[in-house]
Amino acid sequence: MDQFDLQVTDVVAETALIRAIKLARPHGEPLPSWEAGAHIKVRLPDGNERSYSLINTSLDPAATTRPHAYRLGVRLEQPSQGGSQFMHALKVGDIVQVKAPGNNFPLEPSSKPVVLLAGGIGVTPVLSMATALAAGKRPYRFIYAGRSRDQLAFLGEIEALNGEHLKIHTDDTSGIFDVKGLMASLTDDEPLYLCGPKPMIDAAIQSAKSLGWTEGRLRFEIFATAKPVAGDQSFEVVLNNSGKTFKIPPDKTILAVLIDAGEDPMHDCQRGDCGICQVGVIEGTPDHRDYILTDAEKAAGKVMQICVSRSKSPRLVLDL
Repeated sequence: MDQFDLQVTDVVAETALIRAIKLARPHGEPLPSWEAGAHIKVRLPDGNERSYSLINTSLDPAATTRPHAYRLGVRLEQPSQGGSQFMHALKVGDIVQVKAPGNNFPLEPSSKPVVLLAGGIGVTPVLSMATALAAGKRPYRFIYAGRSRDQLAFLGEIEALNGEHLKIHTDDTSGIFDVKGLMASLTDDEPLYLCGPKPMIDAAIQSAKSLGWTEGRLRFEIFATAKPVAGDQSFEVVLNNSGKTFKIPPDKTILAVLIDAGEDPMHDCQRGDCGICQVGVIEGTPDHRDYILTDAEKAAGKVMQICVSRSKSPRLVLDL
C-alpha cells in the first residue's frame, strides 16, 4: 500500500530544536521495508507533503526489512513553512497519513572505505548509513559536525554505535568544518556521502570540481527547500501538451503553481536534488538552480527541474 495512516507512539526532545518522532500502525503490524537513505512523506493538514528521513540505529536486519515502527528526526525551522511546526506539535496518539518509503539517497555498493559527513539535522539519513555499514562490517568513517554538542541530536546512540569510526566536530571549539580539507585528504577514491546545510553542500560541490573528482564520487542530499532570491521576476510557463499557460510569481516555484492549479507533475524532494521532476524545455531559457544537472546540461538548456529552477526568459514552453 502506497499511502496509509500511522499513529504517533513516542516523541522525544533530542535537542532544543530537534524532536525524534516514532510512528507505527495502530495495531503494530509490520510496515514496508526500507534501506539506508530512505524517507517517508508526511501529509500536512493543508494537503501538502513533507519528506523526512528514516532513522535506524539497530544492527538487527529486521529493523528495516520488517519494521514495526518508523523513526524520524525533525528540526523546528524558524521561520517554518508549516511542516516542522506541524511535526513538532504532534502528540502520542495522533494519527498522520504517510506515503511508503522512497529513496533518492541510497548507499551504493563499494569496495572502498566509505566516508560519511553529516551536518546538523542532516545526520538522519547518514546515521542510518552508518548503521548499515556497521551491520555489514564494511569499513567506514563517520564525521558528525554541528555548532555545539548540545545541538547534536542522537549523539549518545551515535557514539555507542560507531565507536572509533566516529569523529565529532563542533564549530564552537574547532571553527567551521573544513569540507575541502577533508575531501583533499581522500586520496584513494573513497566515496563521500554528505547531508547537511546548503553552504556545506555547495562547498563540497565546488571542492569536487576543483579536486577533479569523478562523477558520482560525491553523493549528497539537501534538506533546504527553494526560497525566493532577490531580483526574481514573474514569467509564464506553457504546457506544450495542453496549451495551458500559467504565471509563475517571484515567490512560488513552477511546481507549486502547477500543483495549486490541479496539475499532477511527477515530483519528490522539492529541493532540486532527486531529478524526479525533470522536464524537457521546448522554448525559453531556464534559470537552473538544481543539484542534478551537469554544467554541460545546464548550458544546453534542454531540461530543467521545475521544483527549484526558474526562467531567464519571459516565457518557457515545457514538455508537459
